[in-house]
Amino acid sequence: MSSDSKAATSYEEGLTGASEKVAEFQEKKTALGRLQHWLHVTPSAVPMIVLVAAIIIFGWASPNFFKAVTLSTILQQIAIVGILGCAQSLVVLTAGIDLSVGAIAVFSSVLMGQITFRYGVPAPISILLGLGLGTLMGLLNGVLVAYVKLPPFIVTLGTWQIILSANYIFSANETIRSSEISEVAPALQFWGHAIQPGGVKVLYAVFLLIALVAILAYVLRHTAWGRHVYAVGDDPDAAELSGVQTKRLLTQVYALAGLLCAIAGWVMIGRFGSVSPSASTGQLGNIQSITAVVIGGISLFGGRGSITGMFFGALIVGVFEMGLKMVGTDPQWTFFLIGVLIILAVAVDQWIRKASA
Repeated sequence: MSSDSKAATSYEEGLTGASEKVAEFQEKKTALGRLQHWLHVTPSAVPMIVLVAAIIIFGWASPNFFKAVTLSTILQQIAIVGILGCAQSLVVLTAGIDLSVGAIAVFSSVLMGQITFRYGVPAPISILLGLGLGTLMGLLNGVLVAYVKLPPFIVTLGTWQIILSANYIFSANETIRSSEISEVAPALQFWGHAIQPGGVKVLYAVFLLIALVAILAYVLRHTAWGRHVYAVGDDPDAAELSGVQTKRLLTQVYALAGLLCAIAGWVMIGRFGSVSPSASTGQLGNIQSITAVVIGGISLFGGRGSITGMFFGALIVGVFEMGLKMVGTDPQWTFFLIGVLIILAVAVDQWIRKASA
């Protein structure tokens, strides 16, 4: 036997019984590290904890807080903001932002009302036209962001001004009164109708909000389209390299956001009864929806968060507003505490993001 053969045999014999495990590097996580990881994989946990704590505190401070009427009122108050929050959430998950959501909602409501009262079009058709035009407004944002490559903040800041101005010009700043709508076009006020189980009034709009949150939560978590939304928000270049058509996806997201805003506009008519181009949602809807999104744990950097968390965020704002009012606190404390919550939410998000670093 040659010396090379003997060396090979002895080498193989030396390997007999040797461990076949690959080198492993284990890092023991502390309790704080495990909490950080859990919050990272469960983004709706933080707003849920804050919501439960707020309900307990205000329930202890005001015995009437736990009454069904109070909780129903909170849900009614967040119906519009919650739907706008759904639209904003989709955009923010792609690492964008939409400052035009409130303007689209108001203009869509004005279009629905004016098309019926000015041109004599039946209300159901006016509603469909309003929903379609709202979708087109969102589509315009999407095309400018995805294909013209303009920053979402700049695009939607511009379209917010354009749409709000068009709203005033088209309507001639004319308000359609509730009595006229209920007589001529009651379908416009559909979402303002309510059921009263046990004497507690619950608007149809509340059920619509819950249904939209459930549908979008399922779509984002259990469909390829939803996973692509997260992928684009996390890293658009990597998503495109993996086969995601990022431009088409962004356009779809903004168009869907426009549709949701138009639905919120229809809900506005039912909630307030009238059609007003000067509705406060046009100015405040953007900030309110962003507030719900941020407090709800959706990362402004994109790619992380959930619609459920946004819903909790909207509820937190509603609970704070109602709770502070019931304990007789100065209303300015509401803005103060919500501002603190926004800063804390972003700080917590930054801390949680380190878990994925």
